[in-house]
Amino acid sequence: MLLSYGIPIPKGILISDSKQTVSILNNLKHPYMVKAQVPVSGRGKAGGIIPANSIDEAQDAVTRLLGAEIKSFLVSQVLIEEKLATKKEVYLGFTVDRFNRCYVMLASKMDGMDIEELTEKTPQAIVRTPVDVQSGFRSFDALSTAKRLCYCGDHLVELSSIIQKLYRAAIENDAELAEINPLIETETAGFVAADARMVIDDNALVRHPEYESKEAQTLSSMETLALKNNLAYVKLDGDIGVVGNGAGLVMATLDLLNYYGGKPADFLDLGGGASVEAIRVALRIVLEDSDTKFVLVNVLGGITRCDEVARGIIEAVEDGKVKKPLAVRFVGTNEKEGLRILADAGISALDSMEEAAKEAVKFAVGAK
Repeated sequence: MLLSYGIPIPKGILISDSKQTVSILNNLKHPYMVKAQVPVSGRGKAGGIIPANSIDEAQDAVTRLLGAEIKSFLVSQVLIEEKLATKKEVYLGFTVDRFNRCYVMLASKMDGMDIEELTEKTPQAIVRTPVDVQSGFRSFDALSTAKRLCYCGDHLVELSSIIQKLYRAAIENDAELAEINPLIETETAGFVAADARMVIDDNALVRHPEYESKEAQTLSSMETLALKNNLAYVKLDGDIGVVGNGAGLVMATLDLLNYYGGKPADFLDLGGGASVEAIRVALRIVLEDSDTKFVLVNVLGGITRCDEVARGIIEAVEDGKVKKPLAVRFVGTNEKEGLRILADAGISALDSMEEAAKEAVKFAVGAK
């Protein structure tokens, strides 16, 4: 996509069959970078990007990556690129500033650190430029950003042009996030986008039919299972699995875990009137997440009945291949019957969501 907007990218070839590797690589110069194509950040740290100095090494890397799982995503395609001679690395990104209700441009010189580490340790190194909702991101804004990254002359002009093109790509594709990470200043060829990521607003897919067929291909196995069962599921980066009913209650549970020092591993909303089967599937999704150490179920019974929740929990625990400790809190419709069902199965329930959150955090912290 970036190439269609005039942003330089490395020469590379996308393959889905390891048998293609040798014949295809005759068209590329070594050394290579072999990259698993999965819709997730942090591929490098997860083993999804492998350098290769020869065709044999590239062949081995392709064989290792195809069919592997990177952060719960199955690798079905691999991109082999010519490795770039790197002089400097720059981060460029446009994302939504929800507080100010506008896009914001983020840029930084990487200096050997990834953007998450840089944001945490030296936030002052991030150049932030709010995008005016009326006039958009102007050439002046792009030049100013490039200057603040300490570029001048031809490099200043080239970098500001790439920034403007990235903004156009974000706007025209209704992106919640569009980033180049990193943009490499090479020894000889100016700037090249070594890696990029774009997150399209799901609500805007009606305007982008070209992406609808690709959406299912980018889902993890857990997301696919949730989608099939009408569950709202988002993977997060913590270690406490969360299952609740209603987006507000689930968000409140996530906030409570953060307040007590925990980190949620997911957002999973059962919705209203969830069946025993839906609850069983929801627990299966959370239990099978390798990052999850503890599971917290928090349900406010209305049209969702507490006895159905209890039966779903028991089925998930009995059927699950992975056994993990859990805390249960529910209140509302058929609460007494639900508590009796859990007690008969040897599962205790807590009286409040605060107690349940504290229990989850205590266990997760102790397990580290």
